[in-house]
Amino acid sequence: MTEAFVAAHTVVSSAAIVPEIPLYLATEVTPLWQATEDFLSRHNMPPPYWAFAWPGSQALARLVLDTPGMVEGKRVLDFAAGGGLAGIACALRGAAHVETAEIDPMAAVVTRMNAALSGVSVEAGARDVVGEAGRWEVVMAGDVFYEAPMTNHILPWLTALAEEGVEVLVADPGRAYLPRDRLVPLGMHLVPTLLDLENQRERIVTLYRLAASR
Repeated sequence: MTEAFVAAHTVVSSAAIVPEIPLYLATEVTPLWQATEDFLSRHNMPPPYWAFAWPGSQALARLVLDTPGMVEGKRVLDFAAGGGLAGIACALRGAAHVETAEIDPMAAVVTRMNAALSGVSVEAGARDVVGEAGRWEVVMAGDVFYEAPMTNHILPWLTALAEEGVEVLVADPGRAYLPRDRLVPLGMHLVPTLLDLENQRERIVTLYRLAASR
């Protein structure tokens, strides 16, 4: 039922700067929100953020596709993964194991559907993994510092992972709560965006490595 709903309300297309990876994506914001309001409320699910390739996930996927050595043979977590774009890029570039984490069960379903389009497999979870550790060598976090409660929840955990030697890669399109003092810039991408989502038609996304606090 969920898979059929996704297929009916999206089209198979690709993100603006990651044409190599097909995804189930919404072409407009308002029609999808209207179509999903009743379905999602009846299933106690959040809004369909999984239906859009957010700028941070696009930048991370582009980074991985262009520099596969960052993930090849490694255990990777795509945190707050949405539809799993960055994680799928890792699987395509030879990661030993790819896990995606989202609190929305629908996002996990869509991630598996998206991965199938590329002929790869990812472990798509639907729970809060903050506080967990010990099984990843690379953690990717795209566009996660958009509000204070979220930043306060995840930053100590991400910093602790970095202190343990995990490569924590962050992609941010200029959100207000980005912890700039702990980030080492790696590069930038100009990413086209939907006006209804971002209030502008493009964003500059900066890629960072999160440094340990000590």
